[in-house]
Amino acid sequence: MKLQTKASFRKEFLAFSRTYKLLAVTLSIIGLAVVNPLLITGLRLLMEGLSDVYKGFGMDVSQLTEALGSSVSTGVAQAIMDLTQTGLIIFLIVINSNAGGEQKKRSTMIPSSSGLRSFSYVFPKFIIYPLTAFVIAIVAAFASWGASSMVFDNNDVSVQGVLLGGVLAGVCMMFYVCAHLTIGTATGKAGMSAAICIVASLLLPSIFNILDFGVMFNPFTLNILANAAVHDPTMTAARATVVCVTVIIAFVLMVALFFLAWFVQNARKIDNSGNEVEI
Repeated sequence: MKLQTKASFRKEFLAFSRTYKLLAVTLSIIGLAVVNPLLITGLRLLMEGLSDVYKGFGMDVSQLTEALGSSVSTGVAQAIMDLTQTGLIIFLIVINSNAGGEQKKRSTMIPSSSGLRSFSYVFPKFIIYPLTAFVIAIVAAFASWGASSMVFDNNDVSVQGVLLGGVLAGVCMMFYVCAHLTIGTATGKAGMSAAICIVASLLLPSIFNILDFGVMFNPFTLNILANAAVHDPTMTAARATVVCVTVIIAFVLMVALFFLAWFVQNARKIDNSGNEVEI
């Protein structure tokens, strides 16, 4: 069992790295984090250049342009929000073939016939991909801080704020990646799973805000907490407790998602019927 799990870890990692998916998703997400502050700066310069045109329409955009170019926290916070939305979408799509997509291609037929256990099939996925998303999120947060420091005037973000924002963004991405792995491996329909998780990540935080559920103890709104942490990393004891409990709830749900995926794999038989065989 241990040897099989170890071999599954190696297989899963090689399938992620040797196909350049790991490199592609890393460069894409970090590049997105770096580009965000540059786009904000470009928008500010454009609005400054068109200030006379805005004045002709009776609009004063001076305060807006000042806000766009005054602080590093603006760039980092925007990058983290984009990281948990666009960056998450990129990650979910890239790992599609590893989140149950191989079942559709009948790639699990020979391993299953040779005694591949459900635990060895599922467990490595729930370690490699969520942890990769977590690490990339933290690196991307610091990359956005570096880019923002070069283009914005007021460096009002601390290392603590960037680290906390990156960690919370990473946990947020881990949560949705685990959901994707569970739905994908349980159904064998990775495309549908990715679509569900993408829609959920884009709509649920806004829906909870509209319904006034707030972000307390709500793992679906960790990206909002990450954004707030960048602006205000110094938290009261009560707020720190809320953040810690929210993260714990997210990890408990991730563990529950793993056991659900494992249970479903044990309860169902992968349909390998058909003429198409892809190894």
